[in-house]
Amino acid sequence: ASRKKPRLRAAVQSEDESKKRGRGKSLFGLEAILNFDWRISIGDADLNEQEFDELLARGERLVKFRDRWIVLDPALIAQIRRMMEGMDKSQGLSFQDVLQLHLLSQGEADGDADGGASDADAETFAADSSRVQLEVELNAHLTGLMAKINQQSEWPRLDPPAGLRAELRSYQQDGFAWLAFLRRFGLGACLADDMGLGKTVQLITYLLHAKEQADEEMRLPSLIVCPTSVLGNWQKEISRFAPSLRVAMHYGSGRKSGDEFRQEARSVDVVLTSFATASLDQETLSGFQWGAVCLDEAQNIKNAGTRQAMAVKSFPALHRIALTGTPIENRLAELWSIYDFIVPTYLGTAKAFQDRFAGPIEREQDGRRTAELKKLVKPFMLRRKKKDPSIQLDLPDKNEMKTYVPLTSEQAALYDNCVKELLDKLKKLDGIQRKGAILGALTRLKQACDHPALLDEDTGAEPEDGPLQTEAIVARSSKLERLLAMVKELRESDERCLIFTQYIGMGKMIQDVLQRELGEPVLYLNGSTPKVQRDRMVESFQSRDLPPSEQPNVFILSLKAGGVGLNLTAANHVFHFDRWWNPAVENQATDRAYRMGQTRDVQVHKFISLGTLEERIDEMLENKQQLSDNVISSSEGWITELSTDALRELFSLRRDWSRD
Repeated sequence: ASRKKPRLRAAVQSEDESKKRGRGKSLFGLEAILNFDWRISIGDADLNEQEFDELLARGERLVKFRDRWIVLDPALIAQIRRMMEGMDKSQGLSFQDVLQLHLLSQGEADGDADGGASDADAETFAADSSRVQLEVELNAHLTGLMAKINQQSEWPRLDPPAGLRAELRSYQQDGFAWLAFLRRFGLGACLADDMGLGKTVQLITYLLHAKEQADEEMRLPSLIVCPTSVLGNWQKEISRFAPSLRVAMHYGSGRKSGDEFRQEARSVDVVLTSFATASLDQETLSGFQWGAVCLDEAQNIKNAGTRQAMAVKSFPALHRIALTGTPIENRLAELWSIYDFIVPTYLGTAKAFQDRFAGPIEREQDGRRTAELKKLVKPFMLRRKKKDPSIQLDLPDKNEMKTYVPLTSEQAALYDNCVKELLDKLKKLDGIQRKGAILGALTRLKQACDHPALLDEDTGAEPEDGPLQTEAIVARSSKLERLLAMVKELRESDERCLIFTQYIGMGKMIQDVLQRELGEPVLYLNGSTPKVQRDRMVESFQSRDLPPSEQPNVFILSLKAGGVGLNLTAANHVFHFDRWWNPAVENQATDRAYRMGQTRDVQVHKFISLGTLEERIDEMLENKQQLSDNVISSSEGWITELSTDALRELFSLRRDWSRD
């Protein structure tokens, strides 16, 4: 007898068979129900359910079937019976079940195709021969559909909508066709292209296509939810690429509610709102049926427990789309939250996902679980990178350079003092208080690396506190000194730059110093900048037509407020004045300049204070980038988990690098 693995297969019926049995519901969404028949494989014999029952009725352990002898092991038979009874055939299988069974059996099927199930290799499977595999057997229609869903073949080619005012690149055409294809089957999508590859124009093309394809009476508006800082950008891009799309802005104190809102929404094709407004107006927005709900910068819902994440997941829609350049920033739970929005229940509950995937992958780097998760995630995520050979871009190269600077003696003394204070505190603290002390010290150490004035409680670091001597301010910080020299040099070549910093005091100080030294306007955008002012800043910075005395060429931005959604290709230099402990966030910020429309090479300058935790952590940042690429990530609070000795090693200043 053959030693092939025993298999139990749910064979999905053809559409004709389903209709004969009166269960002709069309395939639409993960909840769609599919009828199936059981197929049982034991050794070389393939049996249907009736043949299997007839053999069992003989009550023999060795039976002859179609001129073959089959061993009916009682333990195997009991397993098969339990599995068949565990699935109610009269209820059918959901499309979600079929898809997951198919995806997770891909590796097994590939192994068998290589001869893994031949008699000669029977010993290989001896250990597994007692384990019954449950598989799914697809009908012809589903086989073609699965190949397309799993991106193993071309999606149906679509002509760009008639109203589109843009030339799509081939990969953008593919992205639009992919979104439209998944919409046909009610399956959500995560478009996760690198920043700068044109996710916005792909979504606008999709929305225009949806409008042009829908019957007039069946047409439903779509909702786009995005950060406040890019609402104006979406408004402009839609009017530029798809002027026939009617847009309503649901934002600000004058926004409508109740019947007025419903009337407005029905009269347009797209409603734009911010994550904050979506959270505040959850009742209004969830009481309306949307054609599609689309999230821009979908990492805003990475924490599933937040009010805004729960709000957007409550909005009813025929289709859900998430746009993000960083589907994972720190933890796999963030990926789960995005999938919980686009394909609810597909990856299970948060706890089930943590137990099955996040825990084993993050703690133990479990290769099998990583491979399984990749298979499940792949059909609903399209991620192209700027450097992919298949993407023919006119983007110039991005040159990243690390700019190392020593601390001034004042900075070194403050830095040392912060470390000493922390180590003294840690002798008396534990638990949550210990973590809080470490995070507080992290902030103070980074501020000491930036400028001593950030730690001065009573020294005016801001211009309104009185006229400050620029030279004296600059002399207190090596970073500021280096930045000023580099910005002066690039301005002499008539080049423009972006400067990112995390601290408002630092941003204001840089703005004040550069305005005085350069004698030209310098912009500063942070979280408190109103939307109208943000839009005006972006427009003036991108302009080439303003008089020299009014033209800003330097744009300072806070990493969180200015790191996403803005198009600032007039700059070809990007400075990271202080480092963020997350390469995904830093890269997003850099991509404000390094994106389509950029005609020059982009120089990225990352400032690192020598001998400090900035230098030691830089290497860890590089490693963390690898994690994100492998759907593996580390915990955000990893520094707080270090032992006191490890913290001393990480934080302590190596004196040879401080400046006298």
